[in-house]
Amino acid sequence: MAMLTACDNCQPRNIFLQEWDTPYGTAPFHAMNLDQYMPAFRDGIEEQRRNIRDIVKNPDAPTFENTILAMEQSSPLLDKVQGVFFNLSESDSTPEMQAIEEEVLPMLTEASNRIMMNEDLFARVKAVYEQSESLTREQQMVVKKIYEGFVRGGVGLDEAGKKRFAEINTRLATLSQKFGQNLLAENNAFKEATGITVSDYYDFMASCPDRAKREEVFKAYSSRGNHGNEHDNNAIVLETLQLRAEMAQLLGYPSFAAFQLSDKMAGKPETVDAFLQPIMDAAMRSAKAQMKEMEQMAGHKIEAWDWGYYAEQLRAQKYALDETQTKPYFQADSVLKGVFTAAERIYGIKIEEAPDVEVYHPEVSAYKLTDADGSLIGIFYKDYYVRPTKRGGAWMNNFREQSAGVRPIIVNVCNFPEPLADPTAAVPSMLTIDNVQTAFHEFGHALHGFLSQCTYQTVSGTNVARDFVEMFSQFNENFAFVPEILSNYANHCYTGEPIPAQLVDKIQQALKFNQGFTTGELCAASILDMKWHELSAEELSAFSGPEDIRAFEAKVCKEMGLIDEIIPRYRTTYFNHIMGSGYSAGYYSYLWSEVLAVDAWEQFKADGIFNKATAERFRKTFLEKGGSEEPMVLYKQFRGAEPDPSALMRARGLE
Repeated sequence: MAMLTACDNCQPRNIFLQEWDTPYGTAPFHAMNLDQYMPAFRDGIEEQRRNIRDIVKNPDAPTFENTILAMEQSSPLLDKVQGVFFNLSESDSTPEMQAIEEEVLPMLTEASNRIMMNEDLFARVKAVYEQSESLTREQQMVVKKIYEGFVRGGVGLDEAGKKRFAEINTRLATLSQKFGQNLLAENNAFKEATGITVSDYYDFMASCPDRAKREEVFKAYSSRGNHGNEHDNNAIVLETLQLRAEMAQLLGYPSFAAFQLSDKMAGKPETVDAFLQPIMDAAMRSAKAQMKEMEQMAGHKIEAWDWGYYAEQLRAQKYALDETQTKPYFQADSVLKGVFTAAERIYGIKIEEAPDVEVYHPEVSAYKLTDADGSLIGIFYKDYYVRPTKRGGAWMNNFREQSAGVRPIIVNVCNFPEPLADPTAAVPSMLTIDNVQTAFHEFGHALHGFLSQCTYQTVSGTNVARDFVEMFSQFNENFAFVPEILSNYANHCYTGEPIPAQLVDKIQQALKFNQGFTTGELCAASILDMKWHELSAEELSAFSGPEDIRAFEAKVCKEMGLIDEIIPRYRTTYFNHIMGSGYSAGYYSYLWSEVLAVDAWEQFKADGIFNKATAERFRKTFLEKGGSEEPMVLYKQFRGAEPDPSALMRARGLE
């Protein structure tokens, strides 16, 4: 691709320094090349520095407009280049892009540290914060978020503390990037050694009859980042955890978890611990009961590498459901149609292809979203298929965030199997049931960003508390297998026949199957994350190597009650959510948010899933508001009460 290779005949002027005369202000990817990123980053950092200096030197009394809004609007060039670069570096992480990332991350961290440690700037922010009663509620939330960002960013520390805090921040940024690069290399090595991609792991383990091969694949998968080679993540993990604990200690918190939770819905680690353990207990009761059934079927003891295979055999026996039957009805492009159909039907919007919008890779497609009145909602990129240079997992991100007069540009990135060009016939990308849920999940995040109607990007869209943001993605999963939506997209990829009603019934029944395993591995990862980050700096100083990491993992798993036949969804050395993606002491958010999501879904079911008034209220109360109000305030406005924690157990069949 043009922007990922060195350019021999570069544009006379950096494309990031020009106005983009493109449809909807989207990025002109063809005109971008590697040589342009660093100059644009440097100019953007300098522009931001000048604008911050002007705010500080403003002789007028601090106001929301001349301080808070001015800060939000202080880095247009930096926002522009970051919006492109970091999206591309995740979805097409070539060695050249990685080299730029290594150079730019310390620069960005240093620039951020300078701002967050600027006492004169903070004095102006504090003055606005202390006199914010006359502001609108959204403005108050913006001021609160920025004020707390300064406090959490170390502005109150003495000079020695500020210096150390800045050093920690810079080092953590480098470690996070290195962890991700190592994991990408390990994922590619896993594919080379086993012949399957990381994204196909669960599907393989459920379908491979060769027990020895399953054991081989399981051990390769579960040891990523833990091979003592150049891509080993153990040292990175320990240094990251130790630095985070030291950072929290500098700010007066007993642990990094206590620091992280202090501005989340949960509030403190004890609340999260008390929330997670009953879920783990229920999951293990269910898992143990299912394991007995599987052992009777297998005729031998179930090991960790057997679970997926015999669970699939048991599911086929109980529900006569085999994913080889369902996959042909879930071709990737058809599933995308279902994702769009659900959004159009629920929220009254329109989604259509945007052939005039340039994309950054041949596998990417662009779409335009408009509202019922014809107004632009935003531009959407779909990037669904696995690539060696794409990090694992699935995510939503912004190329451009929503604010007053600015509509968002959003991408969904997944790692679905790519279509194959067979010599005799094309083989489409056929998705598992879990893949289908992922597609709906990520577009739920996208809808949260698209339908935002905030004035300020600081609180727009998905800029909400980490343990609130997953509510909307998980809520959107509910529409995946609703018959009225399925009838619009689930047609057999070869015959065109609609999915049979009895197969839909089997899917619905089977969705609660194997929840002991599914919930258990998710909850185990959440608890492991919390227990790592609940350690104090003094406790972490005693850890010195891979043996300590493995011993701690084993201890935590035993104490939480996780059975030997199940491992956490992510072990520490490949737990990118908490080492590289902002979910440190926050992976519990998926289960926490799911309580909100399933409780809200019960309201939809009570009113009628396609009740327009309920959908409109959901849109106005949640999706349009972003972080412009406290999450529980919004939730009570919609539901009339706090969420019912037992809704999670009901939804997962773990009562």
